[in-house]
Amino acid sequence: MVNGAEIKMTMAILSTLQRFDVALFDTLYSYGRERLGVTRGALAFSRSGDGYLQLLAPVVVWLSQSPLTQTFVTAWAIAMLIERATYYILKNTLKRLRPADFKPNFHSLITASDKFSFPSGHTSAAFCIATITVLIFGGLSMVMFAWALMVGISRVVVGVHFPGDVLAGALMGSGIAMGTASLLSLW
Repeated sequence: MVNGAEIKMTMAILSTLQRFDVALFDTLYSYGRERLGVTRGALAFSRSGDGYLQLLAPVVVWLSQSPLTQTFVTAWAIAMLIERATYYILKNTLKRLRPADFKPNFHSLITASDKFSFPSGHTSAAFCIATITVLIFGGLSMVMFAWALMVGISRVVVGVHFPGDVLAGALMGSGIAMGTASLLSLW
């Protein structure tokens, strides 16, 4: 049974985390706004996480005629299905406000594709596909993590997510990919 003191302590911790998240958001967003190149890069990386690359990945692998094509496509399909369902349920259950809805007089650089912020779906999907790719192909595919990280950071720089949303998305996407790989006995 939870008592009043435990609830107060939990609320204090959550409040501190929220303040830290907002302060870090302000720093990253301001950094990008003060540097045109960072803003342009963030806009490009954010667009690259819109889903087209995630859908293109199995096509590219199939066209490469890799002996791992069937393994990759199967793992990709299962992981992305679980990731999209989890993202949708969490986002619409937790209903964390986006920065533009949370911060008075704030306007993001882009219009978000949905209403709520937590977790970042762009980041979750990017880390999911990056993790599946690395687990199956290894080696040079590690560059996928750099791309996924840039997608996540870009979502903060363009003003549609708090850093905590991105961290949660990265952990969720990677975790789902690793769980899928384990389920399929890929590692």
